[in-house]
Amino acid sequence: MRAIPVESTTISTVAYDPAGERLQLEFCRGAIYEYLDVPDAVHQSLLRAPSKGTFFNQTIRGRFPYRRIGRPPATAPNGAVERQR
Repeated sequence: MRAIPVESTTISTVAYDPAGERLQLEFCRGAIYEYLDVPDAVHQSLLRAPSKGTFFNQTIRGRFPYRRIGRPPATAPNGAVERQR
């Protein structure tokens, strides 16, 4: 899967595996989720949507099985990013 950067205040990249119907979204805060059994038509509509966040909330969120596959780095109380071990 190749991640494509998108213009959005919610989603930073979109990747899609048509053979497995897996949609991978990286959110602007760094979390990465994989959504399963997502038809290509939904993926294409997401890419064309004027608001990726609105499309996600109306069409994807809560409608497809998912799993979190990445997370943003931990932030120390002083705002510095901590290394994950």
